[in-house]
Amino acid sequence: MADKKKILVPDIGDFDKVEVIEVLVAEGDSVEVEQPLITLESEKASMDVPASEAGVVTKLLVSVGDKVGEGDAVVEIEAAKVTDNAGTAENPAASAEKKQEKSEKKEKSTASASKSAEMAALGDVDCDVVVLGSGPGGYTAAFRAADLGLKTVLVERYATLGGVCLNVGCIPSKALLHSAKVIEEAAFMADHGVKFGEPEINIDKLREFKASVVGQLTGGLNGLAKQRKVRVVQGEGRFSGSHELTVSQTGQGEGGEEKIRFAHCIIAAGSESVWLPFLPDDPRVITSTGALALEEIPKTMLVLGGGIIGLEMADVYSALGTTVDVVEMTSGLIPGADRDLIKPFEKKMKAKCRNIWLNTKVTDVKASKKALTVHFEGQKEDKNAPKTEDYERVLVAVGRKPNGNNIGADVVGIDVDERGFVKVDAQQRTSVAHIFAIGDIVGQPMLAHKATHEGKVAAEVIAGHKVKFDARCIPSVVYTDPEVAWTGLTETEAKAQGIAYEKGQFPWAANGRSLGLGNKEGFTKLLFEKDSGRILGGAAVGPNAGELMAEICLAIEMGADMEDIGLTVHAHPTLSETVAMAAEAAHGTLTDLYMPKK
Repeated sequence: MADKKKILVPDIGDFDKVEVIEVLVAEGDSVEVEQPLITLESEKASMDVPASEAGVVTKLLVSVGDKVGEGDAVVEIEAAKVTDNAGTAENPAASAEKKQEKSEKKEKSTASASKSAEMAALGDVDCDVVVLGSGPGGYTAAFRAADLGLKTVLVERYATLGGVCLNVGCIPSKALLHSAKVIEEAAFMADHGVKFGEPEINIDKLREFKASVVGQLTGGLNGLAKQRKVRVVQGEGRFSGSHELTVSQTGQGEGGEEKIRFAHCIIAAGSESVWLPFLPDDPRVITSTGALALEEIPKTMLVLGGGIIGLEMADVYSALGTTVDVVEMTSGLIPGADRDLIKPFEKKMKAKCRNIWLNTKVTDVKASKKALTVHFEGQKEDKNAPKTEDYERVLVAVGRKPNGNNIGADVVGIDVDERGFVKVDAQQRTSVAHIFAIGDIVGQPMLAHKATHEGKVAAEVIAGHKVKFDARCIPSVVYTDPEVAWTGLTETEAKAQGIAYEKGQFPWAANGRSLGLGNKEGFTKLLFEKDSGRILGGAAVGPNAGELMAEICLAIEMGADMEDIGLTVHAHPTLSETVAMAAEAAHGTLTDLYMPKK
């Protein structure tokens, strides 16, 4: 009869009882000598209880959440059987599967083991990883680190998790843009057999809808943090030492400070709206945060800046009944996008706004009790911009700046450039080896979906994985009506860099789904490498154009060519068909239009 042995908890220092935070094996698993079986966690450190001999786990004697002390039995093991060549061998498939499971468990426990050693070397630290900022990049980094067995603390200055994006950015703006789209679609259908009355805007209900969307997501993050045992600290964090953050409390106990000692740090402190020096300190001059608060619907508004944020807010407020003007200092809206994409977009935006002034800048804003008087300088292509104009609100949307100079980076010698961006390598590591940075604070593009992928890379590097951030493309989307979206190489970039390319383009006026949505404008275009036919980039303008970027991004990442995309069967009728047909147009196999390949 095989010997059975109970594995006991070794010396755990001054602690009487510590918590089991992870069980790394299951009954029936084969284990080797020194293989970690369970992970324990005290207030100061974590440790693994290893197997003292090889064998098969016959019984688990503890579960996650149990508290154990020195000498307590945690696992029962049956000593390994010795067989000769004539003995009965384990099923090869089952054996391979068990080895794979064991390998995965050992890999997962590696982070805990290496972490414990590093913590012992550092002395008294509170966590393996502290993440500064809980936006999409920050919470992703924190949750990934926790999943990899690292004790994680998440610092957020606001009362709710999610950062700017979830609370006062991406998410609330999309809720309001949906409301605007419903209003515009109802008006459109009046000429097509379905007529509604004039919309009645209940601003309180609209704010409640926006808040409910935000609340569901931020509340979900709180739950995920608790499930992963990620400790959340509310307050503003700044470096006070090479392995220390000082957090000024902004929640309960406001005015106090907490020191957090860490082995590694991931900076995810984001960015803030740019403020122009001549703007008055007046509540009627607002940033996107103020616009999304939706305190009231003004009669008139100037949007200062023709980029993505400004135009999305122009779309919302014009639909709600505000007379909107847009002023942009450069020669075109949405710098960065190809001009052919902007033409159908600008045509529709001009119908929504009273004026769109290009090549025009604001030189001063004077606040009086009656109004905000804005002074303009410049000339639009077809007529002079006014010298002055009065508005009830001025929305400042001229860009965002990183918070690299607001976190005490100089205390630890982190390299921050003159604009406030933190410099990192492909593994998101700063000039200080144990400190990483992700998201807006490390540079363009300032997009949430870039930050989330960078956050995973940083957490995995800290856990000992050999990974780096190596995205071939990052999509950009303007969530107006129509949407404008692009990814990979743009046509403007291809021409500037002298890259030989072929273009396939398909008009949405020839797409059944688009026509059913009442849309005749817009198109999808794809760029392919001249010699190989491999996809380089793509773009679209029209309803829900942003949704098409997923397929184009995947095609770029996988190195697909025009034939791969064209031969992929797409559902009919859908907007996604325009991607396949743009590829067919480039390949010369398109039948839905007469576009013979030259």
